Amino acid sequence: MKFLLDAQLPKKISLFLKYKGHDALYTLDLPNQNKSKDSELNTLSIKEQRVLISKDMDFVESLLISDKPYKLLYINTGNINNKQLQALFSKNLDQLILSLEENRFVELTFENMIIHG
Repeated sequence: MKFLLDAQLPKKISLFLKYKGHDALYTLDLPNQNKSKDSELNTLSIKEQRVLISKDMDFVESLLISDKPYKLLYINTGNINNKQLQALFSKNLDQLILSLEENRFVELTFENMIIHG
């Protein structure tokens, strides 16, 4: 699966996804790096059919209103440290992949995964 990770997430999540055999881009890999605008991320997500992974609620609104990005994995964990976030990804990755293959919008919380469709 192809992913695009927003700047609020640690680079280690991108590296973890690559290690697991996925195609993952992080904002630092882009020409404007962490200064990339939301519109640029949405455009790239659609153009390359990448699942955008973000903690930014603006992308939820964009998906619901403008049908952008291509697909969204919204991280809604509150304040957890990077180690906890990596453990959450590791624990849920297989189910996340299955859910994202069939759905456009999945939310990952500290307690569970919510499929919005």
